[in-house]
Amino acid sequence: MKKEFDISGMHCISCADAIEKEVVKLDGVFSAEVDFTNEKLKVEGDEISEKKISEIVNDLGYSTEKKRDNEEIKKAKKKTFISLAIAVFLMSLMGLRYFFEPALGFSVLGLSPHYVQLTLEAILAFFPVYYFGKETHLSAFKSIRKGYANMDVLISVGDNAAYLFGLAAFIIPGIPAFFAVASFIMAFHLLGRYLEVKAKGKTSEALKSLLKLEAKTANILVDGEEKQIRVDELKKGDVMVVRPGEKVPTDGEVMEGKSSVDESMATGESVPVAKEVGDEVIGATINIEGVLKVKATKIGKETFLSQVIELVKEAQGSEVPIQNLADKVTSYFVPVVLVLSLITFLAWGLLFGEWLTAVLAAMTVLVIACPCALGLATPTALTVAVGNGAKKGILFRKGAAIEIISKVDTIVFDKTGTITEGKPQVTDIFSFRGEKSSVLKVAGSLESGSEHPLGKAIVKKAREEKLSPEKVADFEAIFGEGVVGKLDGKEAVVGREDLIKKKGFDLPEELLSKKKQLEDEGKTTVIVAGRDSLGLIALADTVKETSEEAIKSLQGKGFELVMLTGDNQKTARSLADDLGIERVIAEVYPDEKTEVIKGLQEEGKKVAMVGDGINDAPALTKADVSIAIGTGTDIAIESGDITLIKGELEKLTEAIDLSGKTFKVIKQNLFWAYLYNSLALPLAALGFLATPMGPAVAAGAMTVSSVSVVFNSLRLKN
Repeated sequence: MKKEFDISGMHCISCADAIEKEVVKLDGVFSAEVDFTNEKLKVEGDEISEKKISEIVNDLGYSTEKKRDNEEIKKAKKKTFISLAIAVFLMSLMGLRYFFEPALGFSVLGLSPHYVQLTLEAILAFFPVYYFGKETHLSAFKSIRKGYANMDVLISVGDNAAYLFGLAAFIIPGIPAFFAVASFIMAFHLLGRYLEVKAKGKTSEALKSLLKLEAKTANILVDGEEKQIRVDELKKGDVMVVRPGEKVPTDGEVMEGKSSVDESMATGESVPVAKEVGDEVIGATINIEGVLKVKATKIGKETFLSQVIELVKEAQGSEVPIQNLADKVTSYFVPVVLVLSLITFLAWGLLFGEWLTAVLAAMTVLVIACPCALGLATPTALTVAVGNGAKKGILFRKGAAIEIISKVDTIVFDKTGTITEGKPQVTDIFSFRGEKSSVLKVAGSLESGSEHPLGKAIVKKAREEKLSPEKVADFEAIFGEGVVGKLDGKEAVVGREDLIKKKGFDLPEELLSKKKQLEDEGKTTVIVAGRDSLGLIALADTVKETSEEAIKSLQGKGFELVMLTGDNQKTARSLADDLGIERVIAEVYPDEKTEVIKGLQEEGKKVAMVGDGINDAPALTKADVSIAIGTGTDIAIESGDITLIKGELEKLTEAIDLSGKTFKVIKQNLFWAYLYNSLALPLAALGFLATPMGPAVAAGAMTVSSVSVVFNSLRLKN
């Protein structure tokens, strides 16, 4: 059993870790995984109590109630700017106290101006520190109570210290009042949260745009009359009427009409795709020209778009191996900083007698060390990359694939359906008696009643040439040999050499010589005889339009390319030579492909396998990273770590480029986050920032560090 919960109120990876550790303690729960970026908790187990999980989450200081992004951003903005305004005003009051207080001789209710101003500062500072910052303090308290130390603990302890130090100024003459500092610490902390919430919203824009693609209503036929219903009311078998400019409500099959459909939301390609009776259409794609009547074949979570959305969510919430290091460091970081802050305080106070410096340095250590940037470094980059890939027709099923594919040096391709179209097409027509068009028309007429893939390819070619099939009498399909029938009372045959001869047709040596030549090129041939026509039609599984260019691009990037196929050596070698692939492993059964992948790995190679996701499944699983070729709604979504929706290899080069850039950004984020903490902590501990405004400056620096990581990740959108 699997269940998913919304989580709100998390501020860092430590928050996510705490939730996971507590939820997994429940009886019957096998695993708990928090997707920090998308604010989701995924729980798997025999018995999952929603009530108990909600209690645990709430007890830790978070909520299972989903907050609307716009409301959360508005609320964060309001708290931030009121807090900043109060902090700036308090800073002005602090300056007023130092410069003008000695000249003031009045009193209020018997209190000197000094205490009047302190009282005003304490009241004003209470709002940013405790009213607007209450969630931070509450989160810190609940975290400590549960035995965890999240990043809010550092801010809470530092801010409380500054405020309490200000209160001490009421009773200890000469102590600076740090109310302005306390306000600035929380104001900058809230500013960082506001900017993070706003920027994180941008990282998941791609997912939101996918959700917006869904059609809201559908026009269906009921007893011959059109009726408009909500899409969630559709049933399988309903016939939908889709007019030009309208979205196809759900996945289905064209029952009537011809049109072209914009499938860019699925494939990333802007060129409309022609659709006619029998073709499949994808929900949320846009009908461009004619009216289509479409039978609904998939609804709800079965649809292509729903699967893509779930896949994107899953990938955005998954971990990249490099993230494990950052998470581990973060889990130990907060307790270490608390200890370092205490050591800093005691060292300055006991060893040097500088108690004011001790307080300032200790507060600064707490605030400046907050490792939010470390927690944001990987998930923000991953969220942007996965969403961006989905818009281009590249689906990352596992976040780890982004890191692994950047280390791949060898790419293994299945041939049929991956490099090639996976179905035969007419490549050559030769006539030895009569016109070529006559040869094709005879073949198309006889094969119009055939279900054989070669026959279908011939009929398709005849239609493309606008040659309408004629009526065939006495039709007969002879298994493994061909088809025979009568056209205008004359016998006609399409098939193998033996069948043609058996029916009494003479075959010239020139035809047989051309037949052998074509077969040596790896093509399949059929002979056409009848009604004063004699010819030869060659068919082959043709290379996809973009395969050659994609393969050249990958070779240019330095990858070793291998073709793996069950076809005979001659056919495979011929195709590989045309494409420039040097290494070919042919005549391999599907279950033997796994051993080939294993052998390459034993040679020390990091292997990516590209296949159609069906008969290549075992080999895909064995590879270091698997790339499944998808075609429209037949996409093998569960087969690969990465899925290329349109099935074109040009998308593979885009996926590799995107992965490389994403991993580069992740490493940049982690480098700058580590560098910031490595430089900031010693400076704070050694007293370089031990000034009255030092802790506030530290809060600002911490904010800049976190936000810079998010905005660096957002560069991947371009």
